[in-house]
Parts: sequence; C-alpha cells; structure tokens
Amino acid sequence: MPTPEIAARTPFAINVEKGKDYYWCSCGKSKTQPFCDGSHKGSEFAPVKYTAEENKTVYFCGCKHSANGALCDGTHKAL
Repeated sequence: MPTPEIAARTPFAINVEKGKDYYWCSCGKSKTQPFCDGSHKGSEFAPVKYTAEENKTVYFCGCKHSANGALCDGTHKAL
C-alpha cells in the first residue's frame, strides 16, 4: 500500500453535526484538509466516510497515519 502525504503534524478540530456525513482525505493531497477534494483520483487512496453520532468537536487525523481511521490516535507525535 502506498504511503500517504503528511498534511499536518497535528489533528484538525472540527465541530461536527449529528447525522451529517464527512469524507476524510486519506491521501494527504487535498486542498480542503481534513476533507477530500478528489485529489486522490488515479491513486489507490479513497476518502473515508465518517458519520457524526452527535454534535461535538471531533479531532480528524492530519498526519494520515492514524490506526484509528479518520480520527486522530496520536500517531503524529512519533513522526
């Protein structure tokens, strides 16, 4: 599997709305981080769907190496 580009070395704090779908960029190339803008087209990457279960602040992974999918797990601290 190819290695994604590191978009940021910190997570993106986003206020999400219950029931709304968000599409997290997994390749690191999107200009609309942390969300997909289609920059992955032609690669092995695809956006990852995240559906908000409640209104709250979510920390989306910025380094693109989280083992927790779209959500930050602190991996950026070791990069």
